[in-house]
Amino acid sequence: MSETCPVCGAPVAPGETVCGACGFKLLGTTQRFEPIDLAGEAPAPAPAAPAAAALTVLRGRQAGASYALGEEPVTIGRSPQCTVFLNDMTVSRSHAAVEREGDAYVIRDDNSFNGVWINGANVEAKVLVPGDLIQIGSFCLRYDEA
Repeated sequence: MSETCPVCGAPVAPGETVCGACGFKLLGTTQRFEPIDLAGEAPAPAPAAPAAAALTVLRGRQAGASYALGEEPVTIGRSPQCTVFLNDMTVSRSHAAVEREGDAYVIRDDNSFNGVWINGANVEAKVLVPGDLIQIGSFCLRYDEA
């Protein structure tokens, strides 16, 4: 009897730890990481015509991907149910959330193992400003507004 991968739906044999089709890690716990030293690095160029506000992945498997922010909360984590799915063991299943509050967006740590880092500082919650560099596990994202 086989199970299916929660990401791609491919059959997975019982006891397997990784989906053979998409590479999703089926078992395990969050791994520790070290914050990325961003000193002296030029961020990757922004994608053309971002939404009114967006998160763009600068470093990590989805580098170049952009996620539009709107009225609905955006969840970030290793769980495939998250709006921004970051498939890496340095990311907690439910790592953080970004919500609109008035005319601003606020990012909040969701009690993650490795925390949320904004411009090199560990934060519980922070109002985002254009150009903020967000580190979640081994991923680096940039907050931009149009």
